[in-house]
Order: sequence, then structure tokens, then C-alpha cells
Amino acid sequence: MKVTSRDNLALAAVCLAALMFGLEISSVPVILPTLEHVLQADFKDMQWIMNAYTIACTTVLMATGTLADRYGRRLVFAATVVAFGVTSLLCGIAPTTEVLIVGRFLQGMAGGAMFICSIAILSNQFDDARARGNAFAIWGVIAGIGLGFGPIIGGVIVALSTWQWVFLVHAPLAVLCLGLTFGGVQESRDPQAKKLDLPGIVILSATVFGLTYYITQGADIGFLSPTAIAVAAATLVGLVAFVTVERLHPHPMFDFSVFRIRDFSGAIVGCIGMNFSYWPFMVYLPIYFTVGLGFDSTETGLAVLAYTVPFLVMPPVAQYLLLRTSARIVIPLGLFTIGLGFIAMWLATGIEPASGLAVLPGALIAGIGLGLTTTPATNMTTGSVPASRAGMASGIDTSARLIALAINIAVMGFVLVEGILSGLKSALPAGIDAGQLRSLAERIAAGGAIDGAQGALDVPAEIVHAALVNGFAWVMLYGGIGVWILAATSFALFGAGKSADVTKAETSAT
Repeated sequence: MKVTSRDNLALAAVCLAALMFGLEISSVPVILPTLEHVLQADFKDMQWIMNAYTIACTTVLMATGTLADRYGRRLVFAATVVAFGVTSLLCGIAPTTEVLIVGRFLQGMAGGAMFICSIAILSNQFDDARARGNAFAIWGVIAGIGLGFGPIIGGVIVALSTWQWVFLVHAPLAVLCLGLTFGGVQESRDPQAKKLDLPGIVILSATVFGLTYYITQGADIGFLSPTAIAVAAATLVGLVAFVTVERLHPHPMFDFSVFRIRDFSGAIVGCIGMNFSYWPFMVYLPIYFTVGLGFDSTETGLAVLAYTVPFLVMPPVAQYLLLRTSARIVIPLGLFTIGLGFIAMWLATGIEPASGLAVLPGALIAGIGLGLTTTPATNMTTGSVPASRAGMASGIDTSARLIALAINIAVMGFVLVEGILSGLKSALPAGIDAGQLRSLAERIAAGGAIDGAQGALDVPAEIVHAALVNGFAWVMLYGGIGVWILAATSFALFGAGKSADVTKAETSAT
């Protein structure tokens, strides 16, 4: 089937949407140290600036697909593009961290909905299998560019203008995307659209928020305080309720029976592993480069490229290995390589003086590991289930990634603060007020206190710097060991031998 000019406009629209969605994940971490000074954001504020976006994405993933099927995919996509542009404006003009966090949540809802609609539009716009495959390949590359080059783009924007333009730039892009949408995207609906699983959506969103809140705020309110215990209990009840509701719902957003398929379960662990270690660390790595190593925003963006760019060039290698071995080998190998990169970065933190050259090899290895894992894991989650369940499997895949990302942004933040706190306690005399010490640790983690603004405590800069490096060493060790455990879990979950769809691919290739 011939690809028309309208098809090319539609492809341009969804690619631009994917670019904007990825940029708002990977470009924002670069400006977090700036926000700490400009908006007087503390460490928890910075965590929520990132987490608000990812948690909000999980609230709309399943609902958007159903609404688009029912009311029209082009209409819903256009509405989400407008919403993304408006909420980006809100983030850009936010006068306080509270307004920015609210804006980020709304932006995340719009971005997640826009992302899911993109997939539905591509599937409908390109009827021919070869044309559809090429369209998805181009879309995947552009989405990868948004994620991979986000740090340098954010750094350049801050260097040339102000942090606000990291958000404001999406407003004119959204207008362009809207024009491309109405110029090229065909309207389509599904007359057999299923009913919305509203109870499942609400319960899952509340459960993820509850767990993230417990991890983020637990140290301040006390992990065993009545409030914290109540939040933890409500989160546990929410998890049980979600499983129960999904088992009883006639059209569940999560069909847990697919986890009996070993290839699917092994691949989902791969998806979780990437977002357990690699992507949440993206939030904190710019702080290490900026504060720990003294890089400016542009240098930080360039340094983070060593962490992100490898995964853009590795998918062909991953596909080559997949066709000649199996997903049981490639996905755990990718996760193991990510862990190896984290351990290499951890070892580099022990080298004096702290140097970017010492950390960059580990960052490069971690990026290679991500590139080995991403494509096989994505292909296996949908390819290992019947075609009629591929949409639901893709939804579980995306939800698992975003939930793991949101939770581990919080966990890594907790580990970072505890590591800094340990470094301060070992270097300072006993008897210092624990509350003041924790407050200082959180300021250091947010990129502050190095410049001497330490509140009630006067701590030498070299101790502050050493504590920051110690905190990052803890995070790197946590990420490395954690993803290695998930690599072993993924390997164990996969069935022995080659998966069915890989065997088919090999057959067709020969």
C-alpha cells in the first residue's frame, strides 16, 4: 500500500508528540539544581516535580485508549496535545514549587494520554504491515531522541535562556503538532469499544501515590508513626483491592492471567529493571555532575549524553543477539550490563579527586545495557501474548515501567539522603541535633549547602562534598545490586529454550 502525504503528516504529528513526551522526562532533571535556588525547592519538592509527571501518566494510560476508541482517536489525540501545551505553559510560569508540582501532574496526564493515542493512531493510519513497521521504527527513533538528548537540550536551553523555557518551548510545538494532526490524521473509532475500568484506574493510582508518599515522607513523619502506618496500611489494602477488582471486572485493565506466560513475565521484569535503576537515576545524576563535580548546565547535559546516547545505537545489536540466542539471554544480559555500569560508577566514587572521567565509563556501560534491554523487552511483552491481548499487554508494560520509575525515584532519593547522612555522621562530632543533620542532608541532596548556605549548622565544604559523594555511592550500589537481582529473576522466569516468536523470526529470516 502506498504511503500518502497525509500519512506522512500523521507520522510527523505523532513523532512530534513522542519527542515532547520524552523531553519532559529527561530534560527536566538537568534544571533541578537551578530550581532548588530559584524557587527555593527542597529535596522532596524536587522528587515530586519528577514524580508528579510519572504518577500522572499511570492514571490515564488505560482510560485514554478506551476513550479514544469510543469518541475518536484523532479527536482525543488533538485534545491531549492542546492540554499538553497549556499545562506546559502553566509549568513555565509557575511562581512556586507547589504550582509547578500541580502543573507537572496535569502535564503528565496530558503527556501520558498523548503518548497512548500516538500508538493507536499509527496502528490505524498505516494498514500495510510493512508501512506500519517502518512508521513505528521512525516513531521509536524520535521517541528515543527525546529521551536520550533531553539532558543536553535542557542544558542548552538553560544556558541560552532561563529554566522556564524547558517547559514553555512545548507550547509552540503543541500548536505545530495540532496543525499536523488535523492535516494528516484520519479519524477512527472502534464500535466495539470496551467500558472504562474506572475502579481499577482510581485504585491503582491511589496505591502508587500512597507508596510513593510513604517512601518520600516517611523519614520526616517517622516510618512507624501512626500517620505513616496508616498510609502503609491503606496502600496495602489498595493493592489487594486492585487485584480483586481486576479479577472481577469483565474488561480489566490488568488481566493477571497473562503472567502465566513465562516469556511475558520475564520481559515485564526486564521493563521493571530498566526503571528500577537506569531511568530514576537520571533524576539524580545531573545533581552529581553539577554539584559533586562542578559542571555547569551545558557540561552536565553533555556528560549525561554518555549515559543516554548508547541506548539509541544498541537496539540493532540487541535484535541481532535476539535472533541468534533468545530473549531469556538478551534481556537478563542487558539488565546485568546496566548493573555492571552502576557498579563501575560506584567504584569510581572512591577515586580521589572526584572526576567525571572516572564516572563516565560506568555511565556508558549502563547506557549500553539499557539499549540491549529496551527493544527485546518491549517486543516480548506484546509478542508473547495472543494478538487479541497485545493492547492490554502493552498497557501493562507501560504501566509497569512508569510505576517502577515513580517508586524508585522516591527510593533512590531516600537512599541518597541516608548515604549523605551517614557521611555527615561519620565526619562530624556526636551530639548534633538529628533533625538539623537530616535537614542538612536533604539540602545537600538537592544540590544546596555546598555554597555555605547551611542553615543552623556550619559544616566545612569538604565534609559536605564528601557526604554528597558518599550518598551517590550508596545510590549507585543500590541500583547495581538491585538490577542484578532483577536480571536473575528475569532469567529464572523465562522458559528454557527459544521463545516461539523469536523462533518464527529466525525461520523467516532464513
